[in-house]
Amino acid sequence: MKAEETYLSLVRAALWGKKAVWPVEQTEQLLLLNLQQGTGALVFPCVLEQDDLPPYARTQMKSVCMTTMQEHVRLQHTLAQATKALEDAGIHPVLLKGASLAALYPSPDRRQWGDIDLFVGKEPYHAAAKVMRDTFPNALKFDEELEHYKHYNLTVDGVPIEVHRVSASFQHPLDDWRYERFEKKGLANQIPEPTFNVLFVFVHAWHHMLTKGANVRQLCDLALLLHHYKNDIDRAYLQHMLKALNLLDVWQLYMWILVKGLGLPADESVCYNAKVANRAERMLADLINGVLCKKDGMLNEEYSNRFIRKWRTMQVRFANAKRIEQYSPAYAKHMRMETLLHGASRLLAKDRHWE
Repeated sequence: MKAEETYLSLVRAALWGKKAVWPVEQTEQLLLLNLQQGTGALVFPCVLEQDDLPPYARTQMKSVCMTTMQEHVRLQHTLAQATKALEDAGIHPVLLKGASLAALYPSPDRRQWGDIDLFVGKEPYHAAAKVMRDTFPNALKFDEELEHYKHYNLTVDGVPIEVHRVSASFQHPLDDWRYERFEKKGLANQIPEPTFNVLFVFVHAWHHMLTKGANVRQLCDLALLLHHYKNDIDRAYLQHMLKALNLLDVWQLYMWILVKGLGLPADESVCYNAKVANRAERMLADLINGVLCKKDGMLNEEYSNRFIRKWRTMQVRFANAKRIEQYSPAYAKHMRMETLLHGASRLLAKDRHWE
């Protein structure tokens, strides 16, 4: 069995509480894959009791598990401080992504997360940013509170905090408008509504695919979310949201990967489509082999002429659409259209030199 296939079998076993066997002859490859894909804390506890593990591998596995546990304590402390400060100011944040998803895992410390994501919405956004600055005066601040930013960033004793004015953003104006309507309903309370949370976690994972920052841990998040809330998800509404955002074809790729690759029960998936198998299998293989984990970086050249900058940006985005076409031709077509629309709107808008 190839190391990639063995790796998937280990992840499946860890996700669903089954016995995992670590082939010692593939130790170095499996260690590397788990570290690259962010699944070490999930997989390693399942195999640490295996008698024939090489000593160096056992030491490295224990180190990853211990570090993750220590990071959780530090992150939870900072999270409690940030949440209390916002609540005291009358702002009720919604916890997103890693910190909220960890509870779905066999043990919370088996889901690695390195930052804190707090959604506050557009109206209290600036007030929330000020609360964070006042609460953590010695924190490193990275972003201005500009209206087109998704979030305001600061780092507190090594812990990044993102204060979100929106949970996700899209280049296509219709996508952005539609998503904002779904978001308003789905994040109306301090706990994300399950159906919207599934959409959000998927959109977040897909954004990482688009920007070459994807990993298998994000797929594990989605699988466990679908499993945990299988009786609470409004399937018709989820399908409606996916169609409205032109994401149904991409979603079906994910469903094939979750069912065939990660072992999600087929009846817990939504809109599963076996016809996408070839494209989904290619995407999964590229993800595990690192093709979808290696960022190319943005434009390295600096141009003073904004028209040249816009032209180069458009070239990069069209190249990205070409890359995505091998997985989802339908979404690649949508990417090209949104690039043209976004480029036209930015050409006529106030210059932003960092784009």
